[in-house]
Amino acid sequence: MGHWWHENIAEPGKLPLLLALAAFVLTFAITRTITRMIRAGKGPFRNITPGGVHIHHVVPGVVLSVVGGFGAVASGRHGVAAGVFAVIFGVGAGLVLDEFALILHLDDVYWTEEGRQSVEVVVLTASLVLLVLAGFSPLGVDDVSDEEQQGRLGLIATYVINFCFVLICLFKGKLRMAVLGTLVPFVALVGAIRLARPTSPWARRFYRHRHRARSRAMLRAYHHDVRWAGPRRKFQDLIGGAPDRVPLPPGRKS
Repeated sequence: MGHWWHENIAEPGKLPLLLALAAFVLTFAITRTITRMIRAGKGPFRNITPGGVHIHHVVPGVVLSVVGGFGAVASGRHGVAAGVFAVIFGVGAGLVLDEFALILHLDDVYWTEEGRQSVEVVVLTASLVLLVLAGFSPLGVDDVSDEEQQGRLGLIATYVINFCFVLICLFKGKLRMAVLGTLVPFVALVGAIRLARPTSPWARRFYRHRHRARSRAMLRAYHHDVRWAGPRRKFQDLIGGAPDRVPLPPGRKS
């Protein structure tokens, strides 16, 4: 266990990243617990409103992210200081991304349908960092053989090709596959081969006169959304809380 820890975490300098991820996830979990208690009127917690101005937790999050980020850059990847600043940055990032939807919409949409975007971004960020930790650092390990040195040209070529697949995924409207594909090349390849989303720039450019391809893209997108919308909403409600119900207009039934 000690050898694995040194080879995969300590020696490549991934300990600060691990600490930042732990602080990020823990901060998000604690923040959501507190906000759900405030929403339900339980516990000693209340919104901070000095002078009648609601101070959102994204504000201290930005401050902590700036302090932790600059401190991490200055301290490097090893040592106590690197770990401390990594924790500070993780806490700040957790507070900021928990209110990602507020930053995106410039409105307090925390408990609305738009607020679900914050949960999606937090889950996606944690997943990507976890993938980085689970992988390897081919350019950051000291013990590199001559064969590995010669193979770095092939590695760079692989990165370039995969980056092209990631760009195709983005143009096809497959944001999640593009992000995951930056770390898992096979994901980007699958996204690049499959049909584009019907509202994507790729579909507007290449499916304009291909009515059959446009129809297949719309049908596939519909079936995908129907299949995964329910489970995704339940998962988001579980970890982030259900949004407020919008009252129906008079005379309408749910």
